[in-house]
Amino acid sequence: MKRRLLALTLAALPLWAHAANPADAPDLPPRAQVLDAVLGSPQVRAAGSQISVEEARSRRLEAGNHEWTLRLMDQQRRVRPAPAGRYNEWEVGVERAVRLPGKLDLDRQLGAAGIASARIARGDALHETSRMLLANWFDWLRENAAADQWRRQRDILARQAQVVQRRVELGDAPRLERLQADAALAQAEAQLAQAIGRAQVAAESLRRLYPALTLPPSVPETPPSAVDDDAAGWIAAILEHNHELGVARSESARARIGASRTDAERRPDPAVGVHMARDKGSEEQVVGLSLLIPLSGAGRRADADAAVANAETASWREAGVLRKVEAEAAALHRRARAAWAGWQSQQAAADALGKSADLTERAWQLGEGSLTDTLNARRLAHEARLAARLAGLDASEARYRLLLDAHRLWPLDMDAHDDDHDHP
Repeated sequence: MKRRLLALTLAALPLWAHAANPADAPDLPPRAQVLDAVLGSPQVRAAGSQISVEEARSRRLEAGNHEWTLRLMDQQRRVRPAPAGRYNEWEVGVERAVRLPGKLDLDRQLGAAGIASARIARGDALHETSRMLLANWFDWLRENAAADQWRRQRDILARQAQVVQRRVELGDAPRLERLQADAALAQAEAQLAQAIGRAQVAAESLRRLYPALTLPPSVPETPPSAVDDDAAGWIAAILEHNHELGVARSESARARIGASRTDAERRPDPAVGVHMARDKGSEEQVVGLSLLIPLSGAGRRADADAAVANAETASWREAGVLRKVEAEAAALHRRARAAWAGWQSQQAAADALGKSADLTERAWQLGEGSLTDTLNARRLAHEARLAARLAGLDASEARYRLLLDAHRLWPLDMDAHDDDHDHP
């Protein structure tokens, strides 16, 4: 099993290199921890166990439903008025239905299709779990960023409050300014406490959902990277690796094979047998062969029609999933591009408002402005800075989600079945 996992890992190395190792980015959890968390999740392990179910079903299909039947009969016969007219008689026989040519091959194909579908479903579970982990990780980053920004705002307002207090003590400022400064500081402290609480809740949720992750004390603020405008290339990459589409295609193929198998059942399997009997107290000995041929009726035709309709339904579902995945891929690419552009605008606004707040505070310190104007400027700068940080995280998450769906972020192609479904 270890050699198989090593081979899978080595096979995924070119894919990681093509993505320039984005999984090693400072704003993402370590790749080894991600693999442990994803492969050890209950959803993925349940999907891995389903492969064993399908393998057992495949063996059952190959073995067939027909089994040997043993028939025993013991009877007593009376013949009158002949003397000694009571005889013990018995009969023993075995019989078994015989699968017609062609059905075994269809059963094997049906079993193989079930295993393939289960393996793709395991890949889908890997993908969905990775998506949830990425979303939960960025939820935690957003709450941490909000707490950090409120902490900065609290520190700035605390410094301003100290300046105001000193000026009031010297008689250079009215007591009203002290009340204003203290009120602004109290509001910032309250917002900081709430932000810290939300960050702790997000961290606890992340730890409970993914015990293999070790949350760092802090994550560096990393500017997002832009996404190229090759929408067709990204859509093609996502369609190539999309497990949801793979599941739909495998189920459609499985339904078509099932329809062929059900149609083959319109030719019933005959049953052959051999029996031996002794009658009239062993005076008569009988050895014979039997052939049982069921006659196909309306029920079998109805089953075949239902299987064909089911295959058609699965085909339409596959077409629907293809359309859905294409639309989601296009929207995801556009969202990543728009998120990065939005972050740039938010960052420019935050820089401008930050400079404006600094100048307003400087003017107030020189006696050319009011504390109210300074507090308002700081509030606007804080809101812009917080919006810029959250926009940056949104842009990074959108880009990583695009890379994830294109299988360029974390190795999600480990669909091969290992014996005990353990993770490295």
